[in-house]
Amino acid sequence: MLSKKIVKYIQSLSHKKFRDEEGVFVAEGPKVVSEFLSAEIIECKIICAEKEWLFENEILLKNINKENIFETDEHWLKSISLLKTPNKVAAVFTKKPAVENQNLHGRISLMLDDLQDPGNMGTIIRIADWFGVENIICSEHSVDCYNPKVVQSTMGSLLRVNLIYTDLKLFMKKHKQIPFYAASLSGVSVFKLPKITEGIFLIGNESKGLSEEILKSASQKITIPKAGHAESLNAAVATGIILSQVVFHS
Repeated sequence: MLSKKIVKYIQSLSHKKFRDEEGVFVAEGPKVVSEFLSAEIIECKIICAEKEWLFENEILLKNINKENIFETDEHWLKSISLLKTPNKVAAVFTKKPAVENQNLHGRISLMLDDLQDPGNMGTIIRIADWFGVENIICSEHSVDCYNPKVVQSTMGSLLRVNLIYTDLKLFMKKHKQIPFYAASLSGVSVFKLPKITEGIFLIGNESKGLSEEILKSASQKITIPKAGHAESLNAAVATGIILSQVVFHS
């Protein structure tokens, strides 16, 4: 049975402040929770799940203290869920240790300038994982990668992609030996780029794009040419198109 204290604690983790203070985050649903448990990279602090799910996943739960496993039902899951629809299981995990000094040489990386939408962030993390991109550098005002909606939409890819939040202007100055390619509405077509084996691709805010300072600091502006009349592309969609072309360039 879930105590009011546990319910209140999990609910508090919808706020970044408390996630940061506790060094934990919430994952929900069979797919995401099972992937985090299987990886054994991060510690599971609390499991709240329906009886059937607990029975079917006994092996995954073998290393978790039984005092931290709570059998519950849909009603109680709804009270702790940080999403619109609860789905069998919710769990509290410790955050991954931060990787401050990523190796950016000889590889493709991403940089996000004030990305705000959790769905976009989660999808970009999945896209990065799909294309083997290990590092994403985010501005300090970008959406938190441990936001419940971000965690959910990454579908486990959060474990395999390094994210660092920092001042982008200072970061670019510090790594000026690496080419920075700014996604823009004008510039060199991504389909005409030579083969790139090292570089950081900049993706801007959903409504404002990249800031002027970041654009000026970039090595080159690139664009995805259009055949229709849409004003712009969704940030995650644009990221997918760019990485598809860059990573698999013959």
